[in-house]
Amino acid sequence: MALSDQMSVPAQALARTRALDRLRLGDTVFRHLTRTAAIGVLLLLSGVIISLIDGSIPAFRTFGFGFLTSERWNPVTDNFGALPAIYGTIVTSFIAMLIAVPIGLMIAFFLTELCPPWLRRPIGIAIELLAGIPSIIYGIWGLFIFAPFLQATLEPFLINTLGNVPGIAPLFAGPPYGIGMLTSGLILAIMVLPFVTSITRDVFEAVPGVLKEAAYGLGCTTWEVVRNVTLPYARVGVIGGVMLALGRALGETMAVTFVIGNAHRISASILAPGTTISATIANEFTEAVGDLYTSSLIALGLLLFVITFIVLAIARYMLMRIERRIG
Repeated sequence: MALSDQMSVPAQALARTRALDRLRLGDTVFRHLTRTAAIGVLLLLSGVIISLIDGSIPAFRTFGFGFLTSERWNPVTDNFGALPAIYGTIVTSFIAMLIAVPIGLMIAFFLTELCPPWLRRPIGIAIELLAGIPSIIYGIWGLFIFAPFLQATLEPFLINTLGNVPGIAPLFAGPPYGIGMLTSGLILAIMVLPFVTSITRDVFEAVPGVLKEAAYGLGCTTWEVVRNVTLPYARVGVIGGVMLALGRALGETMAVTFVIGNAHRISASILAPGTTISATIANEFTEAVGDLYTSSLIALGLLLFVITFIVLAIARYMLMRIERRIG
């Protein structure tokens, strides 16, 4: 028996060593796979940046800084400027976020605080289905249904009521075209609303219930609980959802292309037709003849990349400041 016990000890040690070796091998393989994936993402991003920079060099060499400040876009004379596209991208995204963020927050508040349990799931599913609709469907609906509706109802109302108000009258000047930057902003608001609502609802549901119960126990109303407890606790997630929606709005192509009017000019009126960076590229890249024309469109893509990067950098900086203030 003593001999068998002595023989079983090395066997157990050998089995333990083999098990540890298998675990160590699995950890090593997993570490290398994750490192390869991370490096691959960086290489892919670097390749995109290098391609954009290389393709836009002829445009920037020809037009210089004037490419960013010129309003001219004339393929016949090879005279290109990016300012109308930049202006349209920023204005339509601003309109979309101005509408989608408050509505998305209110829907999230309703779903987490006020909605009956039997109604919460259908509304949540409907919101998620909005995110799954292809953008070209939004564009077709916006062009044939939504734009004529705005042309006959909302835009004449804005022109008649706000078109004569000092200070904001230029924003609502001109005839009701139906298509234009306001229509594009509204379509974008509908498209990014599911992102704002879904992410905000999830972070609101993550708020500990004991915090809300303590506030209600002190006599707070539902609005006071949302304003003083829920929103401060979940503000990091809310900002992240808003920035994700903003990134979607900045880069949206097909829906905007259908309803913005694709006019290379800057107008103070949000009812006037305009263009965006993504819409210009989608409309004209297949018809670009000549290296300078193609380079100008690639330069627009580089500008959109830079704008998106700046927005994400600002969002990251805001989150870092909030986390530092909390912790």
